[in-house]
Amino acid sequence: MTTGVRRRMGVDERRQQLIGVALDLFSRRSPEDVSIDEIAAAAGISRPLVYHYFPGKQSLYEAALRRAADELAARFLEPPEGPLGARLLRVMGRFFDFVDEHGPGFSALMRGGPAVGSSTANAMIDGVRQAAYEQIITHLGVEDPPARLELVVRSWVSLAESTALIWLDGRRIPREELEIQLVHDFAALAAVSAAYDQEMAGIVLRVLSQEPTEGPFGDLLARLSALAPAVPAVPAQRLPRDESP
Repeated sequence: MTTGVRRRMGVDERRQQLIGVALDLFSRRSPEDVSIDEIAAAAGISRPLVYHYFPGKQSLYEAALRRAADELAARFLEPPEGPLGARLLRVMGRFFDFVDEHGPGFSALMRGGPAVGSSTANAMIDGVRQAAYEQIITHLGVEDPPARLELVVRSWVSLAESTALIWLDGRRIPREELEIQLVHDFAALAAVSAAYDQEMAGIVLRVLSQEPTEGPFGDLLARLSALAPAVPAVPAQRLPRDESP
């Protein structure tokens, strides 16, 4: 007959366990509503022992935030192969997987949660946004992005973030629709910028030339074409009359 022996965890192993337990609890409820007692009970240790590894809830929260930020940033990693539209759609699928699995935690990460205003939390959030930006620029194959392209990509990253936060409030739109819509949003932002800048026009035309008609960007063009006949013609604007003598 054998007797079960409880293995003693090392310091780093115990810290990682507590971070994992905290993340699991934060994924189901807002971090403000999760107590140290709950984290201790879920980890199977005493409250004082939690404080042995973390000086307070704030430090544990920031450690959990760091792991969540790293995981979220990794969701934007995608092999640079195949059409851009399909790549972006896969990225959005993984992004919304994270949002779906860690709703309250995602909201806390993006809005600051208990760490709102702290330089550590702000740096982590900025790090996620920068990682997403760099990944999209890599997919576009541009080594020195012009100012308009940087504006498009950073605006789109911000749009994906705000869309996910709004979606979490009731989930009133199917997430699959939002994933493809965000890919379409990227194409629309880039197309509008291309209308104002020749360099952007070259980038957009290069990307579109590699897109299949059945891909996400081709789908957007088909949707816009179907919509066009229903849009009333816009009368040409009158130019101001030259009243000079």
